[in-house]
Amino acid sequence: MSVLLVGISHRSAPVAVLEKVAITEDDRPKLTDRMLASSHVSEAMIVSTCNRVEIYAVVDAFHGGLGEISDMLTRHSGLPLPELTKHAYVRYAEAAAEHLFAVASGLDSMVVGEQQVLSQIRAAYAASDAQQAAGRTLHELAQHALRVGKRVHSETGIDRAGASVVSVALDRARAVLGAAELSREAAASVSENAVAPYDSALIGRTALVLGAGAMGGLAVAQLARAGVGRIIVVNRTLERAQRLARTATDMHGVTADAMEMSRMVEAMAAADLVVTCTGAVGAVVTLADVHRALAGRPHQHLVICDLGLPRDVEHAVAGLPGVTVIDMETLQRDPSAGAAADDTVAARGIVADELAKYLAGQRMAEVTPTVAALRQRAAEVVEAELLRLDSRLPSLAADDREEVARTVRRVVDKLLHAPTVRVKQLASTPGGDSYAEALRELFELKPGAAQAVAAPMEIAALGELADDFTAAHLGDEQGPNS
Repeated sequence: MSVLLVGISHRSAPVAVLEKVAITEDDRPKLTDRMLASSHVSEAMIVSTCNRVEIYAVVDAFHGGLGEISDMLTRHSGLPLPELTKHAYVRYAEAAAEHLFAVASGLDSMVVGEQQVLSQIRAAYAASDAQQAAGRTLHELAQHALRVGKRVHSETGIDRAGASVVSVALDRARAVLGAAELSREAAASVSENAVAPYDSALIGRTALVLGAGAMGGLAVAQLARAGVGRIIVVNRTLERAQRLARTATDMHGVTADAMEMSRMVEAMAAADLVVTCTGAVGAVVTLADVHRALAGRPHQHLVICDLGLPRDVEHAVAGLPGVTVIDMETLQRDPSAGAAADDTVAARGIVADELAKYLAGQRMAEVTPTVAALRQRAAEVVEAELLRLDSRLPSLAADDREEVARTVRRVVDKLLHAPTVRVKQLASTPGGDSYAEALRELFELKPGAAQAVAAPMEIAALGELADDFTAAHLGDEQGPNS
């Protein structure tokens, strides 16, 4: 059994494709159930963020697992298989582990070094575990990935590029609003790659946060740090909006109000900046909504940061005068979404080091059933010989029999100690599974008794279905996780 990853992210697909593949919290349980009901998948975890969807599955066959996961994604997204495979990437066995470690480290994020992805991986594992879809393999992989991410953030400065996509979006919003304060002409001339020079542009402003989930909470924290004067939280569930508004006031000291979704236009009319992150399927902010919001504020510029995937804001809104929409496609091109080269190199070094430790641990775990089978076989031989001794010397005293038994067991333990310890050590090295195979062969251990782990499938023999995925998506890109 090995881990298979099938993913689509901002690196491999345009936002339009990501929107179709996006998996919401409501989608996750049924899609996980669908995978577990298939014949080749025994464990499954779905990592779904604002710019990636990745399926991690424990499969007994590469072809079968890839086919079942691909079928699930095509049915969910409505994309034909050729279109899906054009934008997807596949990782298998240790390459899948390496990719998840890099994702957890923020190396694969739109904003290199962001920390939010750690909580998203943790939530993905928790959801899988709650659904009893995560067994030993995914548990160990996910927990190690979380440790890798924490180590990267504590030992490098990779997160200095920005805490998240939200921070980059707010930098862009600050630039637009700062330019608008100078003149309407200056606002129109701000290039899409401008780095905000207007540090005070958000101070005292009113911001609307549409959505009270994890991204909404992050937006509230970032807006408070930017110095906004008031935050309005709008959510379909008023109770969640009220809870986030209280957090904004209690923890961040900013005035905050909560409103129902029916009052969204009212809230938008009062705001200078709107941050949308609802996770809804389909547009939440329509062209008509923005028209109505602008009716009472003809000379004020409105900036909308659409961080939803799929989009929360209708595409036509970006064409309205006096409105700037900063969406995920815009953020993909932002130069501030990079980290310092030295920090990136250091982070990749940690990923490589941790990957080696993880693989060594996995190889040692694989040899354990063989060692257990060997000791069980030895115990069976000892017991058989003691029974033969009883039949030949039925008058042997019980104390004498026990002494003979202890002596025989000590001899066997001493004979087995060195090879079993050594085989575990050797198993942690590349190709270490061959030593376990040698033990099975030498001592005639039955595969069933040893619970022998099947040999890893060779990536070179993936066959026709794998050929549909381009070489660029099969892990031969530059770097360990480009």
